[in-house]
Amino acid sequence: MGDRIHHRRKNLGLTQKQLAEQVKVSHVAISQWEKEETLPRGENLLRLSESLGCAPAYLVDGDGPVFSESGFAGLHQIPLLDQRDVVSWLKDASAVKCDFLMHNDMALSQRSFAVRVGELAMIPAIVSEDVVIVDPAVSPLPGDSVLALQQNAALLRTYRQRGPEGSITQFELAPVNVNFPLLHSGRDGIRLAGTLVELRRYRQR
Repeated sequence: MGDRIHHRRKNLGLTQKQLAEQVKVSHVAISQWEKEETLPRGENLLRLSESLGCAPAYLVDGDGPVFSESGFAGLHQIPLLDQRDVVSWLKDASAVKCDFLMHNDMALSQRSFAVRVGELAMIPAIVSEDVVIVDPAVSPLPGDSVLALQQNAALLRTYRQRGPEGSITQFELAPVNVNFPLLHSGRDGIRLAGTLVELRRYRQR
């Protein structure tokens, strides 16, 4: 495993420190993994494989897909944002510092981003610690999952279109978990941030 981690890192032109920042571990941990003094497990392994553009199985035993060495051909880099940075990202993406990138092969807009779910409104369909990729350029259809903003809080809900009030089309945001309220665009001060285009679920082993 250590040799494969080292090989992928070098081919991508990453230093141990740069890789550590993406995986959110210390550069000492990267060094230990490459020397096989310790081994990445659980979410660290998943984040490491994301950053190195390969399947976790490739790192573990060499039996898994590896993306092109030359700039992840066909892949796009999607920033994984802290929820508190979503508002700033939508206003001016260049002003947001992002330490971790996801990779995606879909045709998404440059304003797309990923965020880790922190609330329980969509369980059991979407649970806390899932990662969702959101595209602000995709208009939601009824039944789509969307990310909405209420003040500075990012909320994941199911989109329901409602009739217009005046010239403005109204919508509702419905939770899956019945312990959370139904929100209405005309009364609850909510606005759409984007449509969910991919869900990723990670589990600790």
